[in-house]
Amino acid sequence: MLTSLPADWREEMLAEIRRLIVLADPEMVEERKWMKPTNPAGVPVWSHGGIVCTGETYKQVVKVTFMRGASLADPHGLFNSSLEGNARRAIDLREGETLNPTAFKALIKAAVAENLRSADSKGKPSPKTKAGGAAAKPVKLLSGGNPQIAKGDGDAPVQAYIAAMPGWKSDLGKRLDALIVRAVPKVRKAVKWNSPLYGVEEGVWFLGIHCFAKYIKVAFFRGAALRPIPPGESKQKDVRYLNLREDDVLDEVQFLAWVKQASQIPGERM
Repeated sequence: MLTSLPADWREEMLAEIRRLIVLADPEMVEERKWMKPTNPAGVPVWSHGGIVCTGETYKQVVKVTFMRGASLADPHGLFNSSLEGNARRAIDLREGETLNPTAFKALIKAAVAENLRSADSKGKPSPKTKAGGAAAKPVKLLSGGNPQIAKGDGDAPVQAYIAAMPGWKSDLGKRLDALIVRAVPKVRKAVKWNSPLYGVEEGVWFLGIHCFAKYIKVAFFRGAALRPIPPGESKQKDVRYLNLREDDVLDEVQFLAWVKQASQIPGERM
């Protein structure tokens, strides 16, 4: 059992959060981590297939942080904090506020499912492609952690690339892919030269994605024509980059605007 906090509204709030988490997932593991002199009791952590969420207490709020919150659907709008990160999302609860139990339990279940999906795609061999056939080999990571994916057209090789992106990059890759599809619903996809490519005409591309050790590079092949111009410079006069690191804030509104603009400009034939 977790050590009790001082008896106040925050303890009651954490107790209700704990109750809902266990109702949503009876197999959840509960512990405390990150003890330090200024916080000897540590932080409550709930895990299943990896950390699902944490519960932190502050003077004015109780904060529930979902490690993969950016990958979760939140139709009830529970997330109200840490909204700009590429991975985490949080719920800040103040004294007197109540938590929608149905919506919160749905978030917990979705977060567990996301952890298990991610662990399955990265930690296990791919299923056999044919009855009696050999299992597919694990995806090789090239220099900088970029997945080596066979050249191919369509969504499948792009999703294989995203699933093989290491660590936080896979979640961000899913987010970027979803935003591109939202901006251009009929977008064409392919993987060439170990990079996902996006276009509107066959063989003509307006955007590419590539993994590096510490960031993801989004290349706009006619980026110099976009407004405002994406910040990353290139040796090629027409190309501009958007480099995204783990803790960077992705401006989704601006990214969607760039993608829409880029899709309307003649792309790069490759």
